[in-house]
Amino acid sequence: MSAEKILSDWKKNSYKPVYWLEGEEAYFIDVLVDYAEKKLLSPAEAEFNLTIFYGKDADWAEVVNACKRYPMFADKQVVILKEAQQMKDLEKLLGYIEQPLASTIFVVSHKEKKVDGRGKLATALKKTKAEVLTTKKLYDNQLPDWAGQMIKNHGLTITPKALAMLVDHIGNDLSRIENEIEKLMLNMGARKSIAEEDVENFIGVSKEFNAFELQAAVAQKDLAKSIRIIQYFESNPKAGPIQLILPSIYNFFSKLYVLLSLPDKNETAAAAALGVSPFFVKDYYAAARKYDFAAVEKVLLLLHEYNLRSLGVHNGSANDAGLMKELVVKIMA
Repeated sequence: MSAEKILSDWKKNSYKPVYWLEGEEAYFIDVLVDYAEKKLLSPAEAEFNLTIFYGKDADWAEVVNACKRYPMFADKQVVILKEAQQMKDLEKLLGYIEQPLASTIFVVSHKEKKVDGRGKLATALKKTKAEVLTTKKLYDNQLPDWAGQMIKNHGLTITPKALAMLVDHIGNDLSRIENEIEKLMLNMGARKSIAEEDVENFIGVSKEFNAFELQAAVAQKDLAKSIRIIQYFESNPKAGPIQLILPSIYNFFSKLYVLLSLPDKNETAAAAALGVSPFFVKDYYAAARKYDFAAVEKVLLLLHEYNLRSLGVHNGSANDAGLMKELVVKIMA
C-alpha cells in the first residue's frame, strides 16, 4: 500500500479502522497525518470527534479509551497518535489493534524506523484489518523524477536543467522540495513553465556547473567540457559530490539502454517506457546518436566500478576529482 493509494481511498470515503504509518521517510507520513487531521472530518465534526496524542506525553490507556469512544453527531471519529516511536508501552496498544472499533479511524505516526518485526505488535498489524505503510528514503537518482512529477501535478513544466538545479541544491529532503516548488508557483504568477532563471532568482541557486551539466556533457561525449566541470567541482566540492554525480549519470545511461532496446522509438512510447516527460526524451535521442548498445554497457560497467572506488574499494589514493576525470576519459575512449 502506498501513501497515494491511502489518500485515494480516503477521498472516496473508504476507511480502515487502523492506519500504521512507519519508516524512514517522514514526508509521506506527514502528508497522510495532515490530511487525516484536516480533511477526514468536517470542521463541525472535528470539534467533537478529533483527538490528537503525542507519543512522548501519551498514556496508552488514554489512547485506547479515546479509540473506544463512539462518535458524537457523526458516523466516525478520528484519533491520531503522533511521534508514536517516542511512546512508552507502545506494545499495550496491541489489544485495541486486534479488536478495533469500526467507527474509529486510528492513525499512528511511527517515524524514523519500523516497529520490531519480531514483536507481538508487528504480528498483530499483519493479521488484523490494519493498513500498514512502511516508507523508505528515495534514492538520490529517484529525486528528479519525483520532483518532476510533483511539478506536473501542479500543472507546471520545468526545463531539465532547472529541475537538476532544484534537486541538486536541496538534496534528499522531500518536504523542502515541495516547499520550494510552492514558492516558485507563488512567484511565477500566471506563467506555467519553470526555467533556470526562476530557480536562480526565487530559490537562490547558482547556474554555475552542476551534476546535470556534467551528465549532459558526458551524454554528448564532450570531453573538454566534462573536464572543465570536474575541475570546477574540485574547487567547489559541495557543488558536485561524487556520491550525487555517479547515480545521476547511471540513471541517465540506464534509461538510454532502455531506449535503445525499444522496438517502437516514437516519443510517446519512449517517454512512457523511460518514465519521463516527453519534453525530456530529446536528450536521450541525442545521446543515442553518440552511444550504441555496446558503448552504453561499457558505461554502466565503468560507473559500477567507479562507484566502488569512490567508496574506497581498490581505490589507491585517488581523490574524487581524479576518479571522475579517469571515468569520463574511459567513457569517451
